[in-house]
Amino acid sequence: MMLTFVIFGLLLSGSLAWYTDNKTFLGLKFQAKWMALVSVIAFAFIFSFSVYLSPLSFLTLQTITQVPWINSLNINYALALDHLSITLIILAFFLAVICILVSWDEIQEKAGFYYFNLLATFVGIIGVFSAVDMFLFFFFWEVMLLPMTAIIAIWGHEKRYFAAIKFFIFTQVSSLLMLVAIIAMAYIYQQQLGDLSFSYQDWLVLELNDDIAQYLMLGFFIAFAVKLPSVPLHSWLPDAHTQAPTAGSVLLAGVLLKTGAYGLIRFVIELFPQASENFAPIAVTLGVVSILYGAKMAFAQSDFKRLVAYSSISHMGFVMLALFSFNEIAYQGAIVTMVAHGLSSAALFSLAGMIYQRIHSRNLSDMGGFWQSAPRMGGFGLAFAAAAFGLPGLANFVGEFLSLVGAFKVFPFMVILAAFGLIGSAIYGMVLFQKTFQGSSSKIVRDLSYRELIISSSLLILLVILGLYPNFVLQYFRGVI
Repeated sequence: MMLTFVIFGLLLSGSLAWYTDNKTFLGLKFQAKWMALVSVIAFAFIFSFSVYLSPLSFLTLQTITQVPWINSLNINYALALDHLSITLIILAFFLAVICILVSWDEIQEKAGFYYFNLLATFVGIIGVFSAVDMFLFFFFWEVMLLPMTAIIAIWGHEKRYFAAIKFFIFTQVSSLLMLVAIIAMAYIYQQQLGDLSFSYQDWLVLELNDDIAQYLMLGFFIAFAVKLPSVPLHSWLPDAHTQAPTAGSVLLAGVLLKTGAYGLIRFVIELFPQASENFAPIAVTLGVVSILYGAKMAFAQSDFKRLVAYSSISHMGFVMLALFSFNEIAYQGAIVTMVAHGLSSAALFSLAGMIYQRIHSRNLSDMGGFWQSAPRMGGFGLAFAAAAFGLPGLANFVGEFLSLVGAFKVFPFMVILAAFGLIGSAIYGMVLFQKTFQGSSSKIVRDLSYRELIISSSLLILLVILGLYPNFVLQYFRGVI
């Protein structure tokens, strides 16, 4: 019931933020941003303490809630948690706070509706990470899509409509493929055991013909590869990232891409283990191509946000490579990479938003020499760029190192190629920092405010903690493969 309380509480808080924004009650003027911030922090503590105090062991999926929903189709409102979903939900809560803080001064128009959409997106994300009835999972997958599209289309930049429609079409078409696969799995379960079931745990016992399993696996794989994203299903991402408001970019890179990786782990690899192993050489090839292509394209960009967007394609390629290596060390590397990329990409997009607020441009040619007038911003910019290209001592290094070491035992040649992506990330990371903060001063910009210091410091502290003490996360993911 705790998780249901959190989900509906966030949705109610978003609705109240929308309704009460700039209205006066009992002599107090309500603002949507304060209501959104307080509610997210409160529900984050409720969730964290409930999990910490729970007598359940989350080494395997533990059902938290299961009540009938659509009886005629045997569809239930079923939620479950394990260490994977808990880790990603906590990451989502932390980045939700970051999203609200970076939106604090940026969003002025229709603020109530904006924070409603922001919280509704997080409701969908939490549902995706916890739903174990596949119809309910699909429902939350769609809930996640609609408000995110609205955030891009209403509060985005100059080409926001094009980016929002492209994001919607890519995600919706791939989602329909997944829906077909979900219905087919429920039908097969009925044929084999006599009852219709959409339960993920029930599907684990199905015996599937190799050919049928391969096609069904692809239905899920394509949907999650689009969200990851993986080449060649990636083209929505640079436009969506570039045109979204700052919080939209943080949300997309920090959390939404992780829903794709989560889906690959939970539903592709675990539901179709043999089909996934057969498909592994293709998936690994796509991962390596994504690593190299993303690094190459990032280097070629002159738009700050577009550069970071392409770097996300490169970093998430490591996750694809690691997962389909079917190696425990690589799997642990994938988990750390997911968390580390969530933090480092959120940091870089937040930095991009801070700079845009000052000079109203994302073009690197309009930047340069900012260190002279904003040394604190420059220091954080250097640290975040270092995190992105995998400097030892920061979280990304641990994740990508473990991914490559584990995958090398299975795909040595592909790992050698993927390692060139690390070199590419160092190049585009330093180019980004140099063009932004080094050289002759083009403009005088104000340094970080206290709010921006809180955003930057919290992200950097977590990157350092996870980089120096990865066991903070890894202790929960031993012996899983």
